[in-house]
Amino acid sequence: MTEPRIAVVTGGSRGIGAATATALAAQGWDVAISYRERAAEAGEVVAACTGTGRRALAVRADVAAEADVVRLFETVHERLGPIGAVVNNAGVVSPSGRVAEYDVARLEQVFRINSVGAFLVAREAVRRMSTTYGGAGGVIVNVSSRAAVLGSAGEYVDWIRVVGVRPGLIETEIHAPGRLERLGSSPPLGRPGRAEEVAAAIAWLASDQASYVTGTTLDVSGGR
Repeated sequence: MTEPRIAVVTGGSRGIGAATATALAAQGWDVAISYRERAAEAGEVVAACTGTGRRALAVRADVAAEADVVRLFETVHERLGPIGAVVNNAGVVSPSGRVAEYDVARLEQVFRINSVGAFLVAREAVRRMSTTYGGAGGVIVNVSSRAAVLGSAGEYVDWIRVVGVRPGLIETEIHAPGRLERLGSSPPLGRPGRAEEVAAAIAWLASDQASYVTGTTLDVSGGR
């Protein structure tokens, strides 16, 4: 089944989103971009895309608002046709500041756009592209940041180690009934882990023995 050559790029009025939209148009895609406030810049991107001979449109939509995301995809489908690619690019960077100075409103704004918004876009993309829902397949490209790996040492946190653990299948009550019995032997070590094994890793990371360990995450997963 041939995938439709229609792409949606969120946050497409400037920066990486704008460059991606024009690159896709140059490669033969019809392109729709979303924007929140920069209508003039969005219009310029549309003009650049149509200048390649492809169809293009801009839809004002806030990815943090569910109704806006649904309307975005409905508009693209009605005006351009079935979607074959979605670039999940819209995002914000919280104003620089120390962790101790953050307030809840600031955190909610960032997570609402960068996390909830990205999920809403992916959900609507799946509803239209997945063969399960009668689509022809396609691709979702999520635009993240190297900062997700490197963090921002010296910008937000000073002289505090920040580490994490990623538990695998652990014998706790968090699992749905029967899940551990079904998957417990799937790790290379052949068994689920124990809460005490995760706790031991956490205790080590918190100790002076791990004094040179920071900015990383330890898998406690039996190799899974």
